[in-house]
Amino acid sequence: MSRNNKSWIDALPEAFLHYLGDRRLEEVEAIVPDTVGMSRGKAMPSHKFQPSETFFLPISLFYQTISGEYVDMEDIKDQWLEKDVVLRPDMATASAAPWADDPTLQVICDLETREGTPLGIAPRNVLKRVLGLYADRGWKPIVAPELEFYLTKPNVDPNEPIEPPLGRTGRKGASRQAYSMVAVDEYGEVIDTIYDYAEDQGLEIDTVIQEGGAGQIEINLLHGDPLKLADQVFYFKRAIREAALKNGVFATFMAKPMRDEPGSAMHIHQSIVDLQGNNIFCDAEGNETEAFYHFIGGSQRYLMSVVPLLAPYVNSFRRFNAEGMSAPTNLEWGSDNRTTGLRIPISPPAARRVENRVIGIDSNPYLAIAASLACGYLGMVNRIEARPIALHEVYESETNLPQDLGYSLELFDEDHPVRDVLGREFCQLYSGIKHAEHDEYKREISPWERQHLLLNA
Repeated sequence: MSRNNKSWIDALPEAFLHYLGDRRLEEVEAIVPDTVGMSRGKAMPSHKFQPSETFFLPISLFYQTISGEYVDMEDIKDQWLEKDVVLRPDMATASAAPWADDPTLQVICDLETREGTPLGIAPRNVLKRVLGLYADRGWKPIVAPELEFYLTKPNVDPNEPIEPPLGRTGRKGASRQAYSMVAVDEYGEVIDTIYDYAEDQGLEIDTVIQEGGAGQIEINLLHGDPLKLADQVFYFKRAIREAALKNGVFATFMAKPMRDEPGSAMHIHQSIVDLQGNNIFCDAEGNETEAFYHFIGGSQRYLMSVVPLLAPYVNSFRRFNAEGMSAPTNLEWGSDNRTTGLRIPISPPAARRVENRVIGIDSNPYLAIAASLACGYLGMVNRIEARPIALHEVYESETNLPQDLGYSLELFDEDHPVRDVLGREFCQLYSGIKHAEHDEYKREISPWERQHLLLNA
C-alpha cells in the first residue's frame, strides 16, 4: 500500500519517515504521561487524525492510584463530574511505535482546560512551569538522565520472587558484574532490539553498560533540554519494556525488584546556561561560581521535602535501606564522590554540572526532573549557601533521606517554597494519591508475614 496522501505526514521527523518507508500509516496514538509516567490516551486510524484536531480525555485519569483505585479529593469541587480536558498534539514529539504490528505513530499531547489554560496537574505541564521560571531569569537548564533497569524472567505470580533471566549461555545472570561486556552480551538480542527501536523512534543513546545487579542494565542519554529529555525517558521506558517482551523476558523499572540485588536509579546531571549558552556554574577563568554553590545549597535544603517525587512508592525506599548497594541516602555533595547524594563529576569547566543521585528509576521523569530543578532554582534565587564539600565517604549524615514513604509524605505536606514552584494544586493532588497508595499498602499481608508468622507467632 502507498503512503497516505496527507501533507502532515510528510512533515513528520526524518526518523519516522525512514521507519514508515513506502508503507501506509495505519494508526496514530495521541498520548499523555499520567501521574505514574505511563502513557494514557486514544488510538485511532490515521485518517481520523489531524494535528490541529481537538481531542478529549476525562480529568479523572489523574485521580487514580498505581493500582487503579480512584481517590476522593476533599479539595476538588465537583470532582466526579469527570470533566473533559483538551489534548493538544505536540508534533515535535511525533515518534514511531515500532513494536506495533502495523505502521503506528505516537504523539505526546499537552493538556489544557476547556478554556485553554494549561492543566496544572499534568506532569508535563509541571515541568514546563518550572522551566518557565528559569526562562524568566534568563536561564536554561540542561540535563542528562541515566536509566537503570532490570531484565528478569517473566513473573506471572506476584507472590513469587523476581529472578534474573536466562542469558544466551542458558544460565541466570550473575550479580556484581558491573561494566562487564560479557554480561551485556548475555542479553545481546534484547539490547539489539532496544537499539533498533531507538533508531526507529529517533532517540539517541550515549552509552549502554552492565550495572551491578544480575540482569541490570544502564542506558545513558545525551544531554539537552529537560522537556525533550523527559519525553525521551517516557518513550524509552515503553520501548525497553516492549523490546524485552519481544525477546521473552520482562524489563522492570521497580526501584528494588530483588531483595539481594542493588536498586535502580535515574541519576540526573544538571547544569544551567545563560541566553548566550554559557554554563553559569563556571566563570571565564573556569572557577566555580556563586550560582553553582547556590544550586547545591537549594538542592540540600529542599530536596528532602520532595522525596515522594523522587521515590514515589513503598518499594522505592528499599533501594535506600539496603546497605552496600551503592544508593546514596544523604544530600551532601562531593567532587567525584559516589557516596554523596549530590556528586560533581570530573569534567572541563564548560561542562560543570551537579548529578542528583537519589532519584529512583520508578519516578515519573517529568516530575523528578521538575522537582530537582525546582530545588536548585530556589537555591539560586534565594542565594542559599551550600554546606562544606564532603571529602571522604559519607554513609551517615544529618541529612539522611527519609526511610519510608509515610514520613516522606509528612515532609512533602509541609508548607514550603517548592510547592509554589511546582504548583500547589498539583502538590495537593499528588499528596492525596500517594497517601491513598500508602494506606492500601499498609492493609496488605506480605509473603514474609505468611512465611514467618503464620505458624510461629
